Order: sequence, then C-alpha cells, then structure tokens
Amino acid sequence: MSAKTVDDLLAEGVSGRTVFVRSDLNVPLKDGEVTDDGRIRASLPVLEKLTSAGARVIVAAHLGRPKGQFDPQFSLEPVAHRLSQLTDAPVKGIDSQEPLAGEAAKAAVAELADGDIFMLENIRFDPRETSKEDAERSAFAQELAELTGENGAYVNDAFGAVHRKHASVYDLASRLPAYQGDLVATELEVLQRLTEAPSRPYTVVLGGSKVSDKLAVIENLIPKADALVIGGGMVFTFAKAMGYGIGKSLVEEDKLETVKGFVELAQQHGCRLIFPTDIVMAASFAADAEHEVLPVDELENGKHGDQALGLDIGPESAEAFAAEIAASNTIFWNGPMGVFEMEAFASGTKAVAQALTETGGFSVVGGGDSAAAVRTLGFDESRFGHISTGGGASLEYLEGKELPGITALGA
Repeated sequence: MSAKTVDDLLAEGVSGRTVFVRSDLNVPLKDGEVTDDGRIRASLPVLEKLTSAGARVIVAAHLGRPKGQFDPQFSLEPVAHRLSQLTDAPVKGIDSQEPLAGEAAKAAVAELADGDIFMLENIRFDPRETSKEDAERSAFAQELAELTGENGAYVNDAFGAVHRKHASVYDLASRLPAYQGDLVATELEVLQRLTEAPSRPYTVVLGGSKVSDKLAVIENLIPKADALVIGGGMVFTFAKAMGYGIGKSLVEEDKLETVKGFVELAQQHGCRLIFPTDIVMAASFAADAEHEVLPVDELENGKHGDQALGLDIGPESAEAFAAEIAASNTIFWNGPMGVFEMEAFASGTKAVAQALTETGGFSVVGGGDSAAAVRTLGFDESRFGHISTGGGASLEYLEGKELPGITALGA
C-alpha cells in the first residue's frame, strides 16, 4: 500500500477546506532571528501548492525541546515572520501563550480566508505532543483535528520528525484523511536509492562528534557500502581503539570494543574503512587556539603534548577523502569533519563539501550539522544531488528502523 500524496489531495479539491500541515520548521535562531532558513524554504512548495489552490492551511511545527510548556526562547514567532517574508500567502497566528488548540485558535481558524496560512505556536508547548501515553497523545490529536472543522485533511511534510511517535506526526494521521507531503516523498525516494540499489562504488562519509550517535547506521551500512570514510570527533574513539595516543581529544571509552568490532565487520564484508592520516591538533577549544597538523600516529608529539585536542582532519586526509568521493558513483555524507563553525578548523568539512559539488556521482547530504555546514560555508545547494532536511530521521531509516510518521501515512 502506498500513501496518498498532496497531489491526490489537490485532485480531490481543497478550495474552502482547512488542511492541517505538519511541517519541519526547527531552525536555528539567534537574538530572535532565523539564522538558517533552509527548512522553511524546503517547506514552502507544499504550503504554496495548497494555498494557491484555495486551501486554508494550519501549519504546525516544533522548535527545540521546550519540555511541554510555554518558553519564549522556543516561540515560533520569528519563524512565522520569516515564512511571511518568503510567501505571498497571508501568515496569521495568535498570542503565543494561548492553548494550542483552544478557543482562540478555533476562532482564528474560523476567520481564515481561502489561501491563508495560520501558524500554531510550538507544538511541543503542549506536553501531550510528546507523551509516551497513547491516550494523552490521542486526546491532543483529536483537538488538533477538530481545528479543521468539517471536511478537513492532514498532510505530513515534516520528514525531520517522522521518526517520532508524536501526536501531530503519528496520531493525527488516523483522525483525518492523511496525505504524504512532497518533501517526505522526496526524502524516502532518496533513502531507498541509497539502501536498495545504489550505483557503485558507494561511499559513506561519516563525521560528527560521537560514534554513539551513529553506531546502528555504521553497522547497517558496512554490508551495503564499498567504502566508509570516518572523520570528525568520532575519529578519536577509533584511533584510541587502534592504540594511538589522542591527547585530550573527544573519546567514548565505552565504545572502544564496539569500534574494534566494526573494523572486523568491514573486513568480513569487503568494505574499506578509511581514516584520517593527519589531524589538526589545537591547544584548546577556541577559534584563535594555536594549532598544528600532526600525523595520526603522533598526535601527542606536538607542541602541546598529551594536552592537545583534535579539531579537524588534516590537509592530507582532506585530499584523500575528496579523491574517494570523486571516484564514487553514490555518496552519502552525514556529519562535519571538524569544528566548521571556527574558520581555523573548517578546512576538512569544506574539502568534503567541495568534492561533493564536483563529483559526477549522486551526492546526498544527510541533514543536521552537514546541511548547516553547507549553508554556513557558502556552498550553492543546487550543486548537491540532495540535501536532507532530517538528519535523525535519515539515520534511523538507514539503520533499518521503522519510522512511525511514515507508517501512519500507510507508506
């Protein structure tokens, strides 16, 4: 059974109907302003398809983890403001401390004209959204469904949240006629391409700070990939497991035996594990920290001895990783190679991103920090095969897990 799509909904007709859209608008803020509007822009096509066809659209989304109560730092007001700048459709809302599906929300939705957008406040301000109790989530979902009145519909376009069994992601789909958003459909097509029949050679590039965040995806992808490239902070857990000194670099002591097992697993499946040969070691975790490049087997032999910490892969490694990407027909990248937010330690991440823009293969940037790095470092997003909007959801799919939000749509 395949899920119904937004196009199916449009074919049925949406003029005058109220459509509840779960979007992923979990964007970074600074001083009350959106600093990266990538997810907002990615959500626009479905919203504009619906408003241009005369739907009255309710948008729900989360921002951060406000612990089930109003918290002004997690208000969606700056997001609504940015959305209003990006679309011609009127974007409306109510006072942020009102109950999400209360009388004020009902009254505001009742006043919507065809083609209007009403944005609910942070859906996680209600503790029932993320409750582990089915009855609590179900009750909240029913209240949300009632906002749409007669002949309402539900669209899930929040791929970044489909791995959560939350009221607006999972339970609401059984309260209204449910449809899969274009963003979700595209993400699933890409992930199926990565897991079912990737064009070879297939290279997976993993970075980020912790091995523990990616244990299951490493285990699941080693049998599928031709090469697994390891960068970022997780390098040092592997390095220590191999017997290298790593100074004060980030390490997960309880994962040393696990990563040794990955080395054996890769040998069994003929997957090449590729590690950095050099590392940028710094005196401290600071943008202006004194730093030097050292071979991976001599990380404690520099100016700062065993007090140094690794903050990026070195230039030799960056060149080797780029060459690996250039020789591949399918590449999945998740996680930066270093602390890309600091210019002195961004070179490795830049090299990987640059190689992905130049490859003739199909390149996928796996959301989260990788997608943020692409934008922060000024790359043209159109030069990548696909940039995911859902880092956690992408990884769970690649781990082979069931995604509740997808299951609820009947996909």
